[in-house]
Amino acid sequence: MLIPFLIPFLIAIFLAINMGGSGTAPSFSAAYGANIIKKNMIPGLFGIAVFVGAIVGGKETAKTIGKGLLDPEMMTFTIVSIILFSVAISLMIANLFGIPQSTSQATVLSVIAPAVYFHSLNTDKLFYEILPTWFIMPIISFLLAFLIGKYIYRPLRKRGYTTPRTSNENYFLKGLIVLMSLYVAFSIGTNNVANAVGPLAIMAGNELNIDEHHLVHVMILATLIVAPSFGIGSSFFGHKIVQKTGKEIVLFGKIEAVIIAFISASLLLTASLVKGIPTSLVQLNVAAIIGIGVAKLGFKNIFRKTEVNKFFAMWIIAPIIAFSISLLLTYLADELNILYL
Repeated sequence: MLIPFLIPFLIAIFLAINMGGSGTAPSFSAAYGANIIKKNMIPGLFGIAVFVGAIVGGKETAKTIGKGLLDPEMMTFTIVSIILFSVAISLMIANLFGIPQSTSQATVLSVIAPAVYFHSLNTDKLFYEILPTWFIMPIISFLLAFLIGKYIYRPLRKRGYTTPRTSNENYFLKGLIVLMSLYVAFSIGTNNVANAVGPLAIMAGNELNIDEHHLVHVMILATLIVAPSFGIGSSFFGHKIVQKTGKEIVLFGKIEAVIIAFISASLLLTASLVKGIPTSLVQLNVAAIIGIGVAKLGFKNIFRKTEVNKFFAMWIIAPIIAFSISLLLTYLADELNILYL
């Protein structure tokens, strides 16, 4: 019994390492882009905030991933291992390219693959809750950042309230930006940790015959194992990704950094706590960055930047890779009669 349990947990840790690398960018790219925090401090701060967020608010999203799309009875050792492995590979590819990727979208697509294969997909949850959230939230993030940047931030800047001379030595503002970065990481904990914890908890509940009332304890235990690996992933992959989002899309001012962090984290936290919808913080963050960039530079200038185009391409490719690997491995497991191990 121990070995079948060990395999999906080890894969989940590998996945969490990759998610940590990808999630570092939306958390600390704003602070790093504003030259407030050193890169060697980021992994530790990131890991702690993610862990707290997962423990405090990750329950609902974990339920959605674990049993909202696929019949929970299908969450066997083999299926959970396939789902987590497929997500990990797709995210590792994105991390190697240094592009922040949506862990939530890759995970949902990986869960959908066996659900489609066995004709057990919860289409209501997917089409009426998850997909609309994916499309609407980044648009809201972009619009909020654009409107705030154009109609609030720019007038303040013209009057000299946000010039570097007045803000560079403002320690309250620097502290606020670091606080916002931790807030983003906390939001990641409430949402993205569930990508690994949800399938693990449902699998353990099935195999150990744990009732619904005590399942939360299994989720907490899985979180204690998985969440710390986010900090490890941040130390391995985080710098390259933070460099791209923090320095190469658009240069941030300190107040802009607060706007970006607050908008993206608040939207993700709303999705996590209200409906338990796995949502892409990466896309919310980049949408806010682009919104600020458009307010400063205009549509043409910001969308000419190469990194933005790479982001959009990888956001399409990585979830497709996750779905394809998951579907292929599910088919092979079925042919080899190992689905219910």
